[in-house]
Amino acid sequence: MSHPHPDLGLPPALAPGALRVVALGGLGEIGRNMAVLEFAGRLLIIDCGVLFPEDHQPGVDLILPDFEYIADRLDDVDALVLTHGHEDHIGAVPYLLRLRPDIPVVGSQLTLAFLEAKLREHRITPFTLAVREGQVEQLGPFECEFVAVNHSIPDALAVAVRTGAGTVLHTGDFKMDQLPLDGRVTDLRAFARLGEAGVDLFMVDSTNAEVPGFTTHEREIGPVLDQIFAKAEQRVIVASFSSHVHRVQQVLDAAAAHGRRVAFVGRSMVRNMTIAADLGYLTVPPDVLVDVKAVDDLPAHEVVLMCTGSQGEPMAALSRMANRDHRVQIGHGDTVVLASSLIPGNENAVFRVINGLMRLGANVVHQGNARVHVSGHASAGELMYCYNVLRPRNVMPVHGEVRHLVANGAVAVRTGVPADRVVLAEDGVVVDLADGVARIVGAVPCGYVYVDGSSVGAITDAELKDRRILGEEGFISIFAVVDSATGKVVAGPQIHARGFAEDDAVFDSIQPELVRALEEAALAGGCDTHQLQQVMRRVVGRWVSGRLRRRPMIIPVVVEA
Repeated sequence: MSHPHPDLGLPPALAPGALRVVALGGLGEIGRNMAVLEFAGRLLIIDCGVLFPEDHQPGVDLILPDFEYIADRLDDVDALVLTHGHEDHIGAVPYLLRLRPDIPVVGSQLTLAFLEAKLREHRITPFTLAVREGQVEQLGPFECEFVAVNHSIPDALAVAVRTGAGTVLHTGDFKMDQLPLDGRVTDLRAFARLGEAGVDLFMVDSTNAEVPGFTTHEREIGPVLDQIFAKAEQRVIVASFSSHVHRVQQVLDAAAAHGRRVAFVGRSMVRNMTIAADLGYLTVPPDVLVDVKAVDDLPAHEVVLMCTGSQGEPMAALSRMANRDHRVQIGHGDTVVLASSLIPGNENAVFRVINGLMRLGANVVHQGNARVHVSGHASAGELMYCYNVLRPRNVMPVHGEVRHLVANGAVAVRTGVPADRVVLAEDGVVVDLADGVARIVGAVPCGYVYVDGSSVGAITDAELKDRRILGEEGFISIFAVVDSATGKVVAGPQIHARGFAEDDAVFDSIQPELVRALEEAALAGGCDTHQLQQVMRRVVGRWVSGRLRRRPMIIPVVVEA
C-alpha cells in the first residue's frame, strides 16, 4: 500500500490527461470532509464540511477545511457537489461561498434544503442545482452520475465522476441497509453497471471498516423504542442528531402508538424537521406534534421531547438540561434516550451528560445498555460486497481516522485489489490518476482553520496552546516601574495570579530577588524595557516551576519613569 510521508514535497504540475485528487479534510479524522478533483485545468469539489472541536481546542466553535490550496483558483471551480446533508459534509459551505458566492452547488432536494436554511443565516443566496439518483450532469469536463445510497439521513447520493483520465466513484457516507425505513436502498445495480464499465478510482467511506459483518437494520430500532415508551411512566426525552430524519420518524410513530405528544427542542431540530416534513421526508401522525411551550400543560406521561445534544455538546439542549440550565427541568422518573453512537473524541462529554442526568433521577438509555441506535456507515462485510461488485482498479479510502483508512485498505486487498493500488492518503496528500494508476505525487499545506466567534482563521495553534496553558496552568502578571536614569526599581514589582490555589502572598518571597535581578540587569546595560521584562519572566518562571510545580502564562510589564 502507498503511505503518505511527512517529507512529501509539493506536487509537480499535473500531466496532460491526468486527474488529480486532493483531500482538504476527512482523511485522518471524522469530519471536515472535502475533496478537490482537478482535470484539464478545472476543479470539482465534493463535499465541504466542518469538524467539531475537542477539549484541547478551547473556545473554538468549528474547524473548517483549509481553502488555501484553491484560494487563487476559485474561478476554476465548476461546481460543488454535496453527497448528503450532514454537518461534516455541508457545514463549511457558507465559508467557501463567502470567497465566491456563485459557485454552483449540486445536491439532492433535502440536502440543498438543509443547506439553504443554513445559508440564509449567513445572508447568502446560493446558485443550486437539485439532482436525483440516476441523473447525469455535465459540470465542465466532469460528467457526474448520481447514485442512490442509504445512510442515516434521507436523500444521500454517491457520485460517479467521468473524465478523460478515467472514472472516479465517491460513495459519500453510505451503508447497505436492505430494509430502510424509506425503502431507498443503496443501488447496487448501478454499482455493478459502473463496475462493468470500469471504475478507475474508488473513494469509499471507511468509518466502520474495523467493524466485522454488516450494519444492523434501522427497522430494529423501532421495537426497542416502542418498549421504552411502554415502560416509561413520566416524560420521555430523546436526543439525536438534528438531521436524523429516520430516527425522528420512529420517535413520532412510537409516541403516536402510546398516546404521547412530541415537541421538538432546539433551533436546528425545529428547523430541520420542519423542512423534512414540508418536503415529505417526515410523516407526522395527526395531533402528535405540539409546541414546546405547550408541554407544561400536559401530563408527564403524555410528553415526548425530541432534542439535540446526543454528543454532549455543551450548548445543546440535553447538556443544558443536565446542568439545570434549560426551561425543561429533568425530574425523577423521566426517561432519557441517547439515540446516537459515540463519535470518537466525544466520550467524556457524553458520559458527563449521562452522569448529570442520572444525578437528577433520570433513567438514561443509551447505546451501551440498549439498541437505540445503529450506524449509518457500511461495516467490513458491506465494503467487501462493494469491492467484489465494482472490481475497482484503484482504491482510496476516505472519511475516517487513520485506523479506519488502514482497515478499509486491508478489506480491499483481501478482495483482490493489488496492495500497490490501494492509496492511503491523509489531508493535503496529492494523488494523481494517470494511465490507469493512482499514485501519491506530493502534498500541499493543509492545516486546521478555526472559527472562533466571528473570526475565521485568526486563531492559530500557538494561541490555542496559550488558551490551554491559561486553563490548565494559570496566569501571572508582574508590574514594575523602573527609573530610566538609574535603573532602580521605584514601584513594585506587583505580582497577581489567577488560577492558583495559593494566595498572592505566596509571591512575597520572590519580590526581593526580582528587584535584585532587575537592578543587576540595568547596571549591566540592559535598560531596555523588553529585556527587563524577559528578566522578570525568567526569574518568576524558575521560582514557580521549582516551588509550585507549575508552568503558568507569565505577562511581565516594565514601565520607565
